[in-house]
Amino acid sequence: MVDGPLALPFYPQALPGRFLTLPELPLDSGQVLRDVRIAFTTHGVLAADKSNAILICHALTGDQYVLDTHPITGKTGWWSTLVGPCKPIDPQRHFIICANVIGGCMGSTGPRDLDPATGRPYGLTFPVITIADMVRAQAALVDWLGIDQLAAVVGGSMGGMQVLQWAAAYPHRVRAAVPIATATRHSAQNIAFHEVGRQAIMADPDWRGGAYLEAGTRPERGLAVARMAAHITYLSEPALQRKFGRTLQNRANLSFGFDADFQVESYLRHQGRSFVERFDANAYLYITRAMDYFDLAAEHGSVAAAFRGTRTRFCVVSFTSDWLFPTVESRQLVRALTAVAADVSFCEIATDRGHDAFLLEEPELEAVLRGFLNGRDRSRGAS
Repeated sequence: MVDGPLALPFYPQALPGRFLTLPELPLDSGQVLRDVRIAFTTHGVLAADKSNAILICHALTGDQYVLDTHPITGKTGWWSTLVGPCKPIDPQRHFIICANVIGGCMGSTGPRDLDPATGRPYGLTFPVITIADMVRAQAALVDWLGIDQLAAVVGGSMGGMQVLQWAAAYPHRVRAAVPIATATRHSAQNIAFHEVGRQAIMADPDWRGGAYLEAGTRPERGLAVARMAAHITYLSEPALQRKFGRTLQNRANLSFGFDADFQVESYLRHQGRSFVERFDANAYLYITRAMDYFDLAAEHGSVAAAFRGTRTRFCVVSFTSDWLFPTVESRQLVRALTAVAADVSFCEIATDRGHDAFLLEEPELEAVLRGFLNGRDRSRGAS
């Protein structure tokens, strides 16, 4: 295993952070991924007894830059609302780890990287991955960092799926788990939305059967449409109405054409355009498929069985207006945890911001996370 800078031929610029290379990574599909690169960032100092490590798992379009300025967009870290000095997850107290998932496009091995066996970009020859594969790679990273047990694993949406996989697969290594706005499996509705996005990408002539890198093209239109469709699911109707309503965009009257007459149309087009600047189309296919395949009950026989005998403390959080991962799915998780006498807390936060509420300024979410993590610290005698 090698820690150090790597040549990243398909990335728009050298990526800051750290990199770990694994000789191989066995996958749920039965295939073995070789020369696997894991891109990650850390913040804070690991305690002498290594008791203060917190792993943050990112969502579908996130990455390892949870606190750092993003090297492509220039924006502040994607979870700076909850991670940072004096925040619930504080680098002055915690050793914070965040890794780009395998299959991603911000430094970890994914479909736009070179296949070491051929010297050509993987494209669609990249093996299909699962949430468990992502977590298996993270566990190898945590091993390499010399950490036997994590103080907490925290994440929202797809990050929450990773949290649950960690708690099910490595219960002895996770003292506390915080799955936010997530579920133990992807619903049929969510799979359907993902399929719309994938088909939009694959219908773009510039996709070239997934070999667009070698063709020198990019399926920007298809990827932008996929992002637009997905972004609608992250919001709520009240939030869209409050923010945009039927307000026209830079015009006094309807155009009687197909330009962006309405502000909401202009907003979605902007979301699509900005997304293609930082994300890879094939990575989008692979990561959405990993979410679709996630199903703890299918893997363990039942959700309760996945956590039987666990000593991990759980804090499950949902949002009232989240229709992508509605509260009923969080309650099902809580019931399963309660059935096996797990230590579980649950909070449903009232907000009209939809699924994306976990990424935004939500004082109640901050208070819940701070209280839960402080309680964990006090239980271990930490200051």
